[in-house]
Amino acid sequence: MLFTRLLGGLTCAVVAHSAVGESGSAPATQQITRAGTRPSAAGPEANFTGRVRVDPVYAANADMNTSGALVTFEPGARSAWHTHPRGQYLAVTSGAGLTQEWGKPIQEIRPGDVVWCPPGIKHWHGAAPGTAMTHLAVTGIAPDGKAVEWMEKVSDEQYGAR
Repeated sequence: MLFTRLLGGLTCAVVAHSAVGESGSAPATQQITRAGTRPSAAGPEANFTGRVRVDPVYAANADMNTSGALVTFEPGARSAWHTHPRGQYLAVTSGAGLTQEWGKPIQEIRPGDVVWCPPGIKHWHGAAPGTAMTHLAVTGIAPDGKAVEWMEKVSDEQYGAR
């Protein structure tokens, strides 16, 4: 149910984001951002291990202070350890993945699972060793514009410690 509400809210957010003006406020009408108009990018090597693709879905605006992206991790790929000042939802859309909070066991995540990463909690997430994984990341943006604090990479030993 939360997954359905999350995606429903995302649909409205995606529609509303594209015509944000210089003032940062959204217009008082629905806008459609067409598929294929936002370029994909490789996850930066400094923040990820393995092949990761980030497909922007929507940016924050004056009315909605979150951003959304579809992130695809190839088998074995993962983020570095990091925190979010305003938290992050991860809604797994395909494949099989892993996530871990600092000091806690690794957990498996699958399509339909929604992970809440609370503000300031050190964690990582990525694909399982033999399967790619895609999740929708909905990330809160702090007043200073910061969405993530990157830390050290997850070692192969940490990744394999299941």
